[in-house]
Amino acid sequence: MPRTASRLALSAAAAATLLLGLTGCGSSGSSAAAAADAKGTVTVGALSNGAAHQTTLKVPEVAAIRAELPAAVRKRGQLVVGLGFLPAGSPPIGYTGTDQKTLTGSEPDLGRLVAAVFGLKPVLTNATWDNLFIGIDSGKTDVGFSNITDTEQRKQKYDFASYRQDNLGFEVRKDDSWTFTGDYRQLAGKTVAVGSGTNQEKILLEWQARLKAAGKKLTIKYYQEANSTYLALNSHRIDAYFAPNPSVAYHVAKTAGSPQATRSAGTYSGAGASLQGLICATTKKDDGLAKPLADAINYLVTNGQYAKWLAAWNLSDEAVDRSLVNPPGLPLSNS
Repeated sequence: MPRTASRLALSAAAAATLLLGLTGCGSSGSSAAAAADAKGTVTVGALSNGAAHQTTLKVPEVAAIRAELPAAVRKRGQLVVGLGFLPAGSPPIGYTGTDQKTLTGSEPDLGRLVAAVFGLKPVLTNATWDNLFIGIDSGKTDVGFSNITDTEQRKQKYDFASYRQDNLGFEVRKDDSWTFTGDYRQLAGKTVAVGSGTNQEKILLEWQARLKAAGKKLTIKYYQEANSTYLALNSHRIDAYFAPNPSVAYHVAKTAGSPQATRSAGTYSGAGASLQGLICATTKKDDGLAKPLADAINYLVTNGQYAKWLAAWNLSDEAVDRSLVNPPGLPLSNS
């Protein structure tokens, strides 16, 4: 679904102050909730350094949904939420807050909201992208809320409960007129950065293979963190950055009016040309958590907290009507 950067627009003052808090997601291990919320309330958008509208929501425990959880999770009294935002964070979806230690962002906030529906204490664990899945595989992490796309390949190992549309975006320098309209052949001759192990990498590699078969070249570059990627973009070492569209729109707004200004050059569904991609809560396959997660999210949808959570983070246009368990995902063919 097309999107412009205006939905994440920030005031000039807020944009300037954001630089202090958005590159510090270097902490690891666990983090408490962003605020010491009273029982039955969850504060979203806390410590966001101007990236969100802080909002306190009433979220009562729902006994019928809690009862759906595996007994071991209920007995433990905690929901271990996995995040994959090391080393540098990925605003607005997950990064270190203004106190330089608390994990904030749309994804950890949704984890807190779901935990509240279950009547469980949220325990947030931050890791690299690869180690996020290792945590889920080992059972040390109950659920990943980390902008994880539903794919048929991942479905072989994981169960999903959808909660947001997945759109990817191309980010280019402000003075670059190139625009992506959905045709991968437009990437011929381009050098594009992408995150390793991500869904956007999978799509980009498929396009690279198609272009190679046609005798054309697409060069793919990898950087350890976002700052290095943007340095490469500003210095003309890459032509574009292919990333989750919320992150693209956020960075475009943050750099507006600066010498490093960028713009969104087009979007693409995370599930490919024929299917709207979905972002999902992700659990180990057959561990019994997917249905209660979907039911908790649907409770939040029905009772209005879901819409307020999205609005707080300027992501309302990524809303879904309801959470689905294991909906159709990115096909193996990437078609």
